[in-house]
Amino acid sequence: MDTLPFGEKEDTMPKTRPPYSPEFRQQMIALVESGRTPEELSREFEPSAPTIRNWATQASRDAGRRHDGPTTAEQEEIRRLRRENKQLRLEREILSKAAAWFARETNATDSGSSRS
Repeated sequence: MDTLPFGEKEDTMPKTRPPYSPEFRQQMIALVESGRTPEELSREFEPSAPTIRNWATQASRDAGRRHDGPTTAEQEEIRRLRRENKQLRLEREILSKAAAWFARETNATDSGSSRS
């Protein structure tokens, strides 16, 4: 029997969980590096095998053993530059609109004062 009020649906989306601690990630990475498979660790612990594999791959990039993608530091710099770029675009748009407004106001004032 459905106990939810009429028209309401049960939430089928999984609840989000807090991020795993850096210490836990490091332990998983160390276990992968010692020969355990991400699938094996996934059965024993909560993270999925692809998540554990991604952590191990990123750790290899950060250590310089892989060169098939950006390091964590490079990813952080890319995120910072994208945020900065977004902010600069917004500021440029505001300044452009302000300049256009001042140009209209100056033209309106000039044309009004020349008639007097």
